[in-house]
Amino acid sequence: MTSNTDQTGHQPNAKADACQDGETSAMDTPSDKLGLQVEALQAELDEMQNRWMRSEAEIVNVRARAKRDVDEARQFAVQKFANDMIDAAENLRRGLNNLPAATPDEPKSISGLRSGLMEVERSFLGLLERNGVKSENPIGSMFSPDFHQAIAERETNDHSAGTVLQTLTPSWNLNGRLLRPAIVIVAKSASQASAEKIYSDAATPTD
Repeated sequence: MTSNTDQTGHQPNAKADACQDGETSAMDTPSDKLGLQVEALQAELDEMQNRWMRSEAEIVNVRARAKRDVDEARQFAVQKFANDMIDAAENLRRGLNNLPAATPDEPKSISGLRSGLMEVERSFLGLLERNGVKSENPIGSMFSPDFHQAIAERETNDHSAGTVLQTLTPSWNLNGRLLRPAIVIVAKSASQASAEKIYSDAATPTD
């Protein structure tokens, strides 16, 4: 009969053997280590992709800003020249305004001069507009301190207070950017003028 005892007379420890086998199975196997390496590489790849996407977005923003700066530089590089041309256009308009009023019996030389100057003005304004310089007559609109400069008020009950009644010079802009505000006269209600006069009289000391 085969004995279950070893040479020392002790039986083998079956529980110890089983425990040792369990510890071995709990250790990382090659496949587990490979899985951890794959996860680490995937995390690194995700981080690199995020960095690449942020870099691409920054490059797009830089290109957009550079294009905008170039476009603005090209559009407004002629601003000083445009201001000089506005002076010429306004002087031409003053010359037309200073001509005597047209009459049926006026000399042909005056009629021809007026017609010639008006044609020159139309051509000149068309040339300016094709190059982004435009004028605007704000008469009838409400006064705006961003685009108009009021030099006087006129009492009236026919228009709301703040309405532009007269334009001395129009506003001018270059590709949407204001170059010169319009010089205007605005409406002032008669009731407002009366109230201001009463206040002024009350504030004036008497002898």
